[in-house]
Amino acid sequence: MEAIKQRYSKQRETILEVVQSTLVHPNADWIYKETRKRIPNISLGTVYRNLNQLVETGRIIKLKDESMVRYDGNIGHHDHFRCAVCGKWYDVEMIDQAIIKSFAEKHDFQVESFHLELEGTCKSCLNS
Repeated sequence: MEAIKQRYSKQRETILEVVQSTLVHPNADWIYKETRKRIPNISLGTVYRNLNQLVETGRIIKLKDESMVRYDGNIGHHDHFRCAVCGKWYDVEMIDQAIIKSFAEKHDFQVESFHLELEGTCKSCLNS
């Protein structure tokens, strides 16, 4: 994806830093609360606008499930596992590129990109 040029925004850069600083795949409310620690007068609307711009420019990833939208600051290729019990999202490195190449050759496709989302029960929920 080619990056869209934007003017520098301290608010946007702070929101980006907040999203990139965690592995919990936060929702907008969590990001808003964390950003307010650095910029006390920022509004929730500003956070939403900037999150949308960061997604549109490919600087963060938007994840959706049935109940919530979450954000991921890790834009390198990786897949996700979502626990159906507690709702947490986890980054997983799972698919070997050889599998994708074999699939493409078998079906005579050209795979441009892929994203895998697994759902199940995480270790913490299994043990509780």
